Amino acid sequence: MTPEPSELQELVRDLHRQGTAWLPAGCGSRLAWGPPVQPGPGQAEPLVLSTARLERIIEHSPGDFTVTVQAGMPLDALQAALAREGQWLALDRPWGPGAGSIGGLVARGLAGGYRQRYLGVRDQLIGITLMRSDGTVARAGGRVVKNVAGYDLMRLLCGSWGSLALITDVTLRTLPLPPLRQGLELGGPLERLGPLARWLLDSSLSPERIDWRRGAGAAAEALLVSLAGIQADTLEEQLRCLEERAAAAGVTAARLAPEALAQRLGDQELGGGPDPFWLLRLGVQPARLQSLLADPALAGIPLEMGAGSGLGWAWAPAASLQAGQVEGLRQRCRELGGHLSVLLQPAGSSLPAWLDAPSRPLIEAIKRQFDPKQQLARGRLPGIQPPR
Repeated sequence: MTPEPSELQELVRDLHRQGTAWLPAGCGSRLAWGPPVQPGPGQAEPLVLSTARLERIIEHSPGDFTVTVQAGMPLDALQAALAREGQWLALDRPWGPGAGSIGGLVARGLAGGYRQRYLGVRDQLIGITLMRSDGTVARAGGRVVKNVAGYDLMRLLCGSWGSLALITDVTLRTLPLPPLRQGLELGGPLERLGPLARWLLDSSLSPERIDWRRGAGAAAEALLVSLAGIQADTLEEQLRCLEERAAAAGVTAARLAPEALAQRLGDQELGGGPDPFWLLRLGVQPARLQSLLADPALAGIPLEMGAGSGLGWAWAPAASLQAGQVEGLRQRCRELGGHLSVLLQPAGSSLPAWLDAPSRPLIEAIKRQFDPKQQLARGRLPGIQPPR
């Protein structure tokens, strides 16, 4: 269902009275991610409620570097509108084809490589409006950067996967578009690239992103670095410093134009293909990331991982990866102080999307407060292992 903004609250109230299970959605491009959503009693499948008609910018304050936007607005459309004012959201397009909606981006809370310099989705949020399963509207934060009043509902909703409330609009921090950008691809053995990545993270340089990248069928990783600035000579100095350090470490360094770097990072071979495939979200402590990359379970699997965050993606066709390998990889991530989420898996595989978090009792208590009838995204509560 795709209601008009004026019809949304009354529709949600009707669904609450009827006890209907439903799934909040934006553009609907990634509804298959995560655990299968369970229908309610007497339902063949859960109702999908889309905010696709909530698609306008409510207020943009270029001087304050903030924008308030309805949750159904596509990310690409918002970035284009901000670019006309010389600004942007320092957020990655999510994995796969299409950028999806702003509400979906916040609900999943999966930040990409830009968090190296600009932090994650939750750190860009300064205000949020939500609608509970009974139609109650609540607001948190504000429309200015300095706002500390009230409960931190923004971070609670960020990464909730639609299980607590429907996000209707958000206020985000914007940044000036960097006038200059330059990429650098570092190639060589993992045992040489690893120390170089650690040096770069501890150096006085401030790259926008430092990403480990491996393409399909590639035998080794590459380290992709993005630098941005306002002065050409300063940017050139940083590039030369990196190139000299790479030469001393015995690895190659090739400059990439901004367009080539963006294409390299967005080159996800299986995004939206017709064949079944695996999509995994990985996370380990950054200091142990090199150990994960060297693990035989990941050999030959395409991946993209943030060197500074230890977070990233791995993906593979169904024929290239077995469920037992994924289970072993999940155990390895846990040994390294991290986690693994199965966002997509081939038909016939029934691995849990995620496992129980230590804070499961608290998560379930919050769920009962926000959604006592258990109507929203049934079976898709982060931190709670879904039933098979």
